[in-house]
Amino acid sequence: MTARPTVVRRAPGKLFVAGEYAVVEPGNPAILVAVDRYVTVTVSDPGEPGVALSSDLAPRTAHCRWRDGRLGGAQPPDEQLLRERFAHVAAAVETVGRLLAERGLPEPALDLSVSSELHDNGTKFGFGSSGAVVVATVAAMADHCGLRLTRDARYRLAMLATAALEPRASGGDLAAGTWGGWIAYRAPDRAAVLDLAARAGLEEALRVPWPGHDVRPLPRPAALSLEVGWTGTPASTSSLVSGLDRKTWRGSASHRRFVETSNDFVHASADALDRADHDGLLRQIRRARQELARIDEEAGLGIFTPRLTALCDAAEAVGGAAKPSGAGGGDCGIALLDAEAAPDIAHVRKRWTTAGVRPLPIRPAMEGNEA
Repeated sequence: MTARPTVVRRAPGKLFVAGEYAVVEPGNPAILVAVDRYVTVTVSDPGEPGVALSSDLAPRTAHCRWRDGRLGGAQPPDEQLLRERFAHVAAAVETVGRLLAERGLPEPALDLSVSSELHDNGTKFGFGSSGAVVVATVAAMADHCGLRLTRDARYRLAMLATAALEPRASGGDLAAGTWGGWIAYRAPDRAAVLDLAARAGLEEALRVPWPGHDVRPLPRPAALSLEVGWTGTPASTSSLVSGLDRKTWRGSASHRRFVETSNDFVHASADALDRADHDGLLRQIRRARQELARIDEEAGLGIFTPRLTALCDAAEAVGGAAKPSGAGGGDCGIALLDAEAAPDIAHVRKRWTTAGVRPLPIRPAMEGNEA
C-alpha cells in the first residue's frame, strides 16, 4: 500500500471578548478572538498497526487499537494514559473515523503527535487548549485520510466530538480555532445535534442547519490594542459553569436579567466593531465586566480573583476597558487600550506585573485552522 503523506495542521487558541456564561445556552451570542498561540497536530502512517498518540504534555506515547469504532489502549497503562491525557484527541479521531466508516472507508492506522503553545511548563494559559487540539486533530486526520471537508464541516465534527465528552461546552473555542480572527458566535443545541448524528448519521449532521448555531466574522478594532494578562492560576471552565447549574441562581430572575443584559452588550459590541466605533466597544466591555461582577457576587462563583480585579482596574485607570476572559477564577484577563497610547500600555503592563499578573505578548490570529 502506498504511504499517505504526513499532514501537519494547527489551530489557534481563543479568548472570550464578551458573552461567556450566557453562550453555553443555545442561541445566546458571544464574541471571541483567536490568538496567535497554537496547537499543532502531525499525522503520519505508523510503523505498526493501530493508532499511536503522543504529546509534548504527556509522559509517553499511548498505543491504541480500534474496537467497534472506539479507541482503546493496547495495554492497561495505555488505556489510563488515553483517558487521562488524550481524551479530546481520541474523541476527535473516533468522530472522523465514524465519518470514514459511513463513507465505506476502513478505520485508519495513524501516528498522531501533538505540540502545544497554549501552556507554560504544562500549566494552561486559558486559551482553550482542548478545543484547539480537537480542531487541529479533525483537520489533520481528515486530510491525511483523503477527506476534503469545508471549514463548517470541520467545526461540526469538532463540536460533535467535544459535546460527546462535555455536553455543556459552548464550542466557542472550536469556532475561533476554525475561523480565526474576531467572530460573533452562537452555540448550537448540543443535545439536539448529538441526537441527530446518532439517529441520522454524521453525513446528515454535516448537511442540515443546526438549531441555535451561527458564526460571523467581525472586523478587528484597528485603533485598539488587545492586551492579555495571565494570573498564573489555571481555572476550570467546566467546574465554574457547573457551579451555576448546582445553584438556585439558574432560572431565577437574576439569571434571566443576566442573559438579557449579556445578549444586549454582545449585540452592541458586534455593532460597534462593524461601525469601527471603538469608544462604543469600550463602553460595552465595561458593561460586560460589571455584569460578570454582579453574578459573581450573587452566585458566589469566584469569577473575580484579586489579580483579575487589579488587571481590570489598571486598564480602566487609563481610559481602557478590561474584564476576565472566559469563566474567570484565574487564567487570563483582557484589556482593550488605545493603540496609539504607548505610555499608557506600558503603564498598564507595569501595574499588572506589580500585581502578580504576567503580560503576555499575544496578538489576534486572523487566520483559523488551515484547510
